[in-house]
Amino acid sequence: MRAGDFFGPQVGNSWFAQGLVKPGQPVRTVRMPGDRGVGHQWSYLPDVARTMVALLARRSTLAPFAAFHMAGHWDADGKRMAESIRRVVERRGGRARLAAFPWWMVRLASPFVATLRELLEMRYLWRQPVRMDGGKLAAVLGEEPHTPLDQAVEATLAGLGCLPGQAA
Repeated sequence: MRAGDFFGPQVGNSWFAQGLVKPGQPVRTVRMPGDRGVGHQWSYLPDVARTMVALLARRSTLAPFAAFHMAGHWDADGKRMAESIRRVVERRGGRARLAAFPWWMVRLASPFVATLRELLEMRYLWRQPVRMDGGKLAAVLGEEPHTPLDQAVEATLAGLGCLPGQAA
């Protein structure tokens, strides 16, 4: 099974937790790594888990090595996820602004940090849309598990300790 970039409660090693927000701190700025107008695919990890369990329950009816794609949450213009984060933060009494991800800083430090060099190699995924079709998965399961975006984002921010009033 293939899915977009993961996000979810206590998913610390993800673009959401390491690029868009800072875990353990209330969100004041949401960093947007994508180029303006470029779509991006996101997958809420609890939905991914429910999908995998549903596929495992049907494994005897599936072809060997069958491949499935999750539709997840499609961010058509690259701002939908960031705007959801801002809405959730503001609904909880905070304020958040949207800003571009500091790729210039990553480029500057990349000669000294291997992880940053690898981030730059993957930047193309933020410059061109990559969208997987979940039609085959939906046909097999009847529907793909799908938590509404703002609900998924709120649970993620709470799990990361990023909502106003949460202790670090």
